[in-house]
Amino acid sequence: MRIGIISLVAAYVLSQFYRAFLAVLTPALSTDLGATPEDLASASGLWFLIFAAMQIPVGAALDSIGPRKTAAGLFALGGAGGAAVFALAQTPGHISIAMALIGIGCSPVLMAAYFIFARVYPAAVFATLAGATIGFGSLGNIVSSAPTAWAVEAFGWRGTMWGLSALTLVVALLVWLTVRDPEKVISEHRGSVLDLLKMPVIWPILAMMLVNYAPAAGLRGLWAGPYTRDVFGADAGMIGSVTLVMSLAMVAGNFAYGPLDRLFKTRKWLIFIGNLMGAVAIFALYAVADQNIWLSAALLAVIGAAGASFPVIVAHGRAFFPPHLTGRGVTLLNLFGIGGVGVMQMVTGRIFKAASGPDVAAAAPYQTLFAFFGVLVLCGLAAYLFAKDRTD
Repeated sequence: MRIGIISLVAAYVLSQFYRAFLAVLTPALSTDLGATPEDLASASGLWFLIFAAMQIPVGAALDSIGPRKTAAGLFALGGAGGAAVFALAQTPGHISIAMALIGIGCSPVLMAAYFIFARVYPAAVFATLAGATIGFGSLGNIVSSAPTAWAVEAFGWRGTMWGLSALTLVVALLVWLTVRDPEKVISEHRGSVLDLLKMPVIWPILAMMLVNYAPAAGLRGLWAGPYTRDVFGADAGMIGSVTLVMSLAMVAGNFAYGPLDRLFKTRKWLIFIGNLMGAVAIFALYAVADQNIWLSAALLAVIGAAGASFPVIVAHGRAFFPPHLTGRGVTLLNLFGIGGVGVMQMVTGRIFKAASGPDVAAAAPYQTLFAFFGVLVLCGLAAYLFAKDRTD
């Protein structure tokens, strides 16, 4: 099982990479394909929306056919195939198609690991294991920053994508060969996602999940590149450095959050205070958006670290799910988390376009985005106040 988990973590590294690498490719795709920030916002948002929509069938597949076939099959067909389509792209529309396919491929990877954790390991360590998985997987965030900028300079963006397609196929094969499915839960009770949605206790948790990951994912995966380029004149190398700082902070945040629910004997208030700190950092970035690139990078790092409470929110929700609906439960939470990012990517693209203009300061459209993200998190926190705390 350990080797299988390692294979799933390797796949998740690539999943994290694919959701964040567009920021570094912004200059090259703009030059070669004429892709605008709005085009890339739509493509990135499509990845998240398709990924989110896949959580319903993925959850059913995990409960019925198991994580091995679900993860390996989709990752090979969607992940490797989508990367190949990306390498062949001739228009911004082709980029969107490729990102949709990659979203399908990446959709089962993290949830396959979480399914195994929930079914095989003690409930008390779920948050720690879940956080560690995202922490190690966040190496993909790191690789999608400065290292990707170097690879693009050395091999071109098409050559880089062909290499990623081959690597994705190899990892999918490893998942197929090494992952073992947990024993199926035999239950006289049948159920679906609708049964989970009939539980009012999870509604505030879903509200928090909806907004938690959106600022960090949106800024790291999409807007950090255009923001530092337009406001500070950053080139691909500098964009890679800034996103690397934020990526490292997100890795640290995931490792830090995991064991803290056991240390402080609470999940609700750990999540609440962490995301409140993230909201404060977002509004601080709004206030100093055009002052200094490294000050902005530091605030982006705080936003990334504070917003890394995703695994603890999953652990909070999982504590209320019946065993025979474990797969559907964790994927429902993931649907809200990733779906929230996808919707916000689409929305922020339109907000940016509406706030831009020839007579508008370079930082102004980005300040509008930062304000939007800050208010969004505060709304989620208001709903989460009504959540019931539970630890294992």
